Amino acid sequence: MSQIILGSSSTAQWQKLVHDGEIASDTQLNEDLQSYLVFLLMRFLAKPDVVGRVMALEYLDSLAATGQIKKEQMRDVGDCCLLFSGFFPKIAEKRHVSVSYYVGIGQSAYHHLGEVCQEKMSQLFHGVGDAFVQLMDVLQAIRSFNYMNLLSPLEAFDLWQRTGSVQALKSLRQNTNAMPVFSAVDIKH
Repeated sequence: MSQIILGSSSTAQWQKLVHDGEIASDTQLNEDLQSYLVFLLMRFLAKPDVVGRVMALEYLDSLAATGQIKKEQMRDVGDCCLLFSGFFPKIAEKRHVSVSYYVGIGQSAYHHLGEVCQEKMSQLFHGVGDAFVQLMDVLQAIRSFNYMNLLSPLEAFDLWQRTGSVQALKSLRQNTNAMPVFSAVDIKH
């Protein structure tokens, strides 16, 4: 993927970081997904309180909401789950859940959002839900520029088994001499 990013604006810097994450994770996102990831990172840069949120409760609240509030809450749930699984996977360990728990809630939130939005936005959010694991892989690759072991070998194996995450498999191979064997588990992409 040949991409020219000019300028030193904040957006250009985030674009470069996402592009570098794509390369590091052997993932190629389309322009809509790249843009969504860039603006997600820019949007949550100013919200450090995101780490304290409880996604299952917020997801249930968003299901009960209506109209624009429902859309905003669903998007926030999906976005937070993407950040938790991609940038902050250790949150899962601290909360005694697997990273794939956030993948499942995030994918569900984006797909549900796609059902309640207008056609163009519907396509975008269904696309984000479908590409959730690839987006997570790009975020994990970006995060691994500073932290080598984002996931323990067991966490990486579980995430790879449950989601097919290429980045988790890469992490597993880098940190062990084991050759993982894929078994039939309910996989969602």
